[in-house]
Amino acid sequence: MNETAISITDLHFAYGRNKVLDGVNLDVPQGSVFGFLGRNGAGKTTTIQILLGLLTPQSGRCSVGGHDPQAEAVAVRRAVGYVAEDQRMYDWMRVEQILRWTSSFYPTWDRAYEQQLLRQFDLPPKGKIKTLSKGQNTRLALLLALAHRPRIVILDDPTLSLDPIARKEFLRSVITLLQSEGTTVFFSSHLLYEIEPVADQIAILDQGRIIKAAPTDVLRDTVRRFLLRPKAEMDLTKVTGILDAVQEDGQWRVTVEAANADVRATLGAIAYRDVEEMGLNLDEIFEAYVIGNRGREVTS
Repeated sequence: MNETAISITDLHFAYGRNKVLDGVNLDVPQGSVFGFLGRNGAGKTTTIQILLGLLTPQSGRCSVGGHDPQAEAVAVRRAVGYVAEDQRMYDWMRVEQILRWTSSFYPTWDRAYEQQLLRQFDLPPKGKIKTLSKGQNTRLALLLALAHRPRIVILDDPTLSLDPIARKEFLRSVITLLQSEGTTVFFSSHLLYEIEPVADQIAILDQGRIIKAAPTDVLRDTVRRFLLRPKAEMDLTKVTGILDAVQEDGQWRVTVEAANADVRATLGAIAYRDVEEMGLNLDEIFEAYVIGNRGREVTS
């Protein structure tokens, strides 16, 4: 996984005076399941539309599967399978009709693989799209994105219309399928519990910038939370190495980005008694980075 499937360098984009992307830099390793995290409105979909050649950035550059989306949009779309949050299809068509119509755009369309996915996703070939359930619609959108054997699959919050259990089942089965094929998955979502079980790397987009990008297991190992009572009144938000700090009833809940020996020694020297340490899930890590980032923006 040393090669790069997607590369973004100093990407800027604005809608009029509304700055959406402010110097985004990101590398997605080939074969990875990459979680692209951010709150609603953070710029995730805008980034994806630029990667697909649907929007033109004001400045910066990007590469998708070795292709420039602006100069080689057709090559990018043939190399990528894309499933959007609000995937729209011609609902008057039957499943088999939209398969034949979509396949005409892709020279690499694999009919045998299409039929395999049709059975695996339990989709009725003769069924009209307008009669399909939400789950079936999502699975059909994925089939249309996968049957041409793309090297890269981009998922933009594709499961929002499903209930939580259906989302988990869908994602686990899909990611397992794609990993077995060696496909790179770039998965955008603001639902962190979806991404945590499947992503091996993540990036957090906030206020138009990537504020953190790292392997998921590294984040879990290094970002830690400590509970302590300081020996004297002090503002722990100013202590070096603190990502986020909240005071409640004289006790501080402190989140650090790198829980190394120096940080532990610093907190131990400050604390009145023993320091309690705990690990965090991805949702808590995301919250600490975003809130910490907002705090740094305010105080800078």
